[in-house]
Amino acid sequence: MLNFEYSNPTRIVFGRDRISRLDRLIPADARVLVLYGGGSAKKHGTLDRVRQALGDRYVIEFGGIEPNPRYSTLMRAVEAVRREGIDFLLAVGGGSVMDGTKFIGLAAKYEGNGEDILFSRAKPVRLTGALPLGTVVTLPATGSEMNSGGVISHQAGKYVFSHPLVYPQFSILDPTLTFTLPPTQVANGIIDTFIHTVEQYVTVPAEGRFQDRTAEGILRTLIEIGKTTLDNPTDYDARANLMWCATNALNGLIGAGVPQDWSTHMIGHELTAMFGIDHAKTLAIVQPAAWTVRAREKREKLLQYGERVWDLKEGTEDERIAAAIARTRAFFEELGVATRLTAYGVTADRIDDLIQALEAHGMTALGENREITLEVSRKILETAL
Repeated sequence: MLNFEYSNPTRIVFGRDRISRLDRLIPADARVLVLYGGGSAKKHGTLDRVRQALGDRYVIEFGGIEPNPRYSTLMRAVEAVRREGIDFLLAVGGGSVMDGTKFIGLAAKYEGNGEDILFSRAKPVRLTGALPLGTVVTLPATGSEMNSGGVISHQAGKYVFSHPLVYPQFSILDPTLTFTLPPTQVANGIIDTFIHTVEQYVTVPAEGRFQDRTAEGILRTLIEIGKTTLDNPTDYDARANLMWCATNALNGLIGAGVPQDWSTHMIGHELTAMFGIDHAKTLAIVQPAAWTVRAREKREKLLQYGERVWDLKEGTEDERIAAAIARTRAFFEELGVATRLTAYGVTADRIDDLIQALEAHGMTALGENREITLEVSRKILETAL
């Protein structure tokens, strides 16, 4: 097992009818900015419940945060924060709203250009403060409710940022808030959670036995309840398990002390930025192809994944690896998500554009051992056709 440090300060408030806890979780004298997305939170009454729970506090709202939140939109929210003297942020929504709220929390306290935060991975920037924030989760997928990272869209690219100052102080996870989600968003959430898990698990052996077994538990749970969450939208137990899996897939626990491979996400980001394909759908396209191309490098963990997650014990090693990849693809397809680029109108002649985008964004040495060059990424995309 690798050396690591692990700390997660986010308080989780889980279960039915927990929005009322906001009155105790946010200071009584706070000036609150409530952030949300396209309007479903307002349509289904979630925002009304939030406003009621906030009582007499000074509250303003900022809606319209996009899927794949845009830098320009978030900077308008930063202006509102400064203009209104806001001192607490509350995200009501899914990963995009939560990611955007984290960025706003940092940018509102940063005296330089907000773009510096986006480019901080390539050119580190000193961040010394952030507004406190909490979340009310309406879409389980990204795990943003219990981590310190986010992804922001800007200038035809997607930029990953992370800072310990923007761990949410608390996150309210009420499975009933997911009952009204469209099926495609539920499927996306299952797949996003699944890929978050395997990118920390299907890498190379590291004797992280607890991490492996916990990851396998998440994956098996998703397989067990995946179809149920779609067929029976008000099945509380299925939705509760999905929500808790999504949170634990990316709160740092299963990734502590083990190698990680985020190449599927990085390649997927370019597909979203260039073609507008849903983030989770890009992951469903890329992951089976990536394993096919890199089966030799991931041999031991793919065999372990096949045996422990899919109960594949018969046949040669190559047959079991192929079957594990096929089962994964079939699971995504069962959820109604296509797993080939051509299903989204992306043809072979666009691969050059994608490779150029990866190069422009510095994604030239991906994977747990930084062995995924642009040429390997090309093979993955060609396999995904």
